[in-house]
Amino acid sequence: TAILGALVALSIIALVLSLVKIEDVTLPPTVKYGMVFDAGSSHTSLFVYEWNSDKENDTGVVSQTLSCDVQGQGISSYANDPSKAGDSIRECLDKALKVISAAKQRDVPAYFGATAGMRLLREQNSSAADKVLAEVAKTMGEYPVVFKGAQILTGEEEGAYGWITINYLLDSFTKYSPRAHSWVHPEVANILGALDLGGGSTQISFRPEGSAINWNETSKLTLYGYNYNIYTHSYLCYGQNEMLKRLAKELIAVRGELGGNSTVLTIPTTDLLMQRIGTGRMRCAASLKLVGFCGKRNETKRSIELRLGGNVTLEGRGNASGCLAAIKKLFNFSACGQSQDCTFDGIYQPPVRGQFIAFSAFYYNFQFLNLTEGQSLATAREAIEHFCTQSWEDLPSSYPEENPERLPKYCANANYILTLLLDAYKFNETSWKNIFFQAKAGSTDVGWTLGYMLNLTNMIPAEAPAWVKGHVPSLWAAAIAFIILTLALALAALLL
Repeated sequence: TAILGALVALSIIALVLSLVKIEDVTLPPTVKYGMVFDAGSSHTSLFVYEWNSDKENDTGVVSQTLSCDVQGQGISSYANDPSKAGDSIRECLDKALKVISAAKQRDVPAYFGATAGMRLLREQNSSAADKVLAEVAKTMGEYPVVFKGAQILTGEEEGAYGWITINYLLDSFTKYSPRAHSWVHPEVANILGALDLGGGSTQISFRPEGSAINWNETSKLTLYGYNYNIYTHSYLCYGQNEMLKRLAKELIAVRGELGGNSTVLTIPTTDLLMQRIGTGRMRCAASLKLVGFCGKRNETKRSIELRLGGNVTLEGRGNASGCLAAIKKLFNFSACGQSQDCTFDGIYQPPVRGQFIAFSAFYYNFQFLNLTEGQSLATAREAIEHFCTQSWEDLPSSYPEENPERLPKYCANANYILTLLLDAYKFNETSWKNIFFQAKAGSTDVGWTLGYMLNLTNMIPAEAPAWVKGHVPSLWAAAIAFIILTLALALAALLL
């Protein structure tokens, strides 16, 4: 009787403990993945991102999982053989699938964004551009991901997404609070500007002073529950590769007396486009053909082809000031008059404000010249002039690890960056200190693709958290203990 009474008592206690203090408990959010191809004018890269499914104020807190550089040139170079554009991305797609579990792959949104190279090709030959994108889409369709399409981004989209990337990585939109154990909006957010220099275009994006805003020239973005109005502009044909083509064309057209069987053309700096032959003299036998879709003064309505008869030798003289003067002629600054809210070609821009991150070719050129550690404008000018005046014979031995195809271009590129930042964007000795040259923030690449993914997570519905019933751990342990005692007593009663 005593044992039966104890059994009843213990059973009641175990039952009560198992029913009281039951709470709703959220399960950890699942991890979502997304992938974005950045198809630039000179190369293509794939980035894989991940974020939690519950999201923060409707925007995913995204991190970079993988980056992969596609072998070969940009996809616009496959205009005459579009199938190669699709084949070129397979290796990176295979790598991406290795970092995403098979169970999640069919839920992964995949995007393919092309920039200035394809914008130029579309202007020149829209059917060829369509065929290239179609081959890319065909390849993407063969993989177990949710392909969302291949598109050509506008220059303004490219600029705005780069701006989002920078401010996200530097915690301007949201940051994790260890005290609150959650992501919070910074009380005093330092919103930075973005400077992007690619092969075919360049972009500037920043948040202007309120009174200086021309609202017709701004983009409105909503991120983490807050609205932002930014100025962004893209200059097609003012990327560094297109600049070098236009510069060579202008130098030859202006300085070359093209007649007879041989022409020696002295240009103000080292070789711009062609390989070195002999001791510092650049030769293009028979004919030199410069084909570029970018005309003078940002015209993109016609293809320009320059043919030179006979033998042409380009001979550099290491004249840094002459190189700078030649580059400035590529801009139509006179169209702005004395206006301070104008860059060139009569294009409106409010005064630059705050700090800027300069990435892509801005960073790579200045990193080569060791100018990414906050050096003054005077130091930058001195370093560029020193590099440009070095003997061509000394350069390969001074920089033995540098790609010999890039080495001749740094002088023109650096002078172009100075012209773009100072004369066009109107930075000065003081505001120069607010430009920071970076390629990464932490382990994440700075570029437009992360901003693109963040913006798209606004459009991807958040998953409702999964709920389960749970006990307070101490009560759960007590209930289990009483259940075990009940079972033990019941077993004892049966044996007795």
